[in-house]
Amino acid sequence: MEENIIDDMEFADDDIVTLLSANGEEIDFVEIAGIAHQGNFYAILQPVELLEGMSEDEALVFKVSRDENGNDKFEIELDDDIIDAVFTEYNRLLDEAQNN
Repeated sequence: MEENIIDDMEFADDDIVTLLSANGEEIDFVEIAGIAHQGNFYAILQPVELLEGMSEDEALVFKVSRDENGNDKFEIELDDDIIDAVFTEYNRLLDEAQNN
């Protein structure tokens, strides 16, 4: 898998979320936003290093829940309707913040 590094982005360490891929590889993501939707919480995350098949302006939606030890558990969201709703809410909140 070819990866490109995004050099021009600077982030605080507390904005970085490290997740394990299915094959055990650590992947760092920048947390763009947290969105509540239909009683669940979703995180919009953008990989620090580009992932294969993604452009640098793309982000992924993860459903966030708690495991039995109380730790955050991130599961990639695959339902297009939920993904669209999360991004719609994110854009609405951005517009609202810019208008205030």
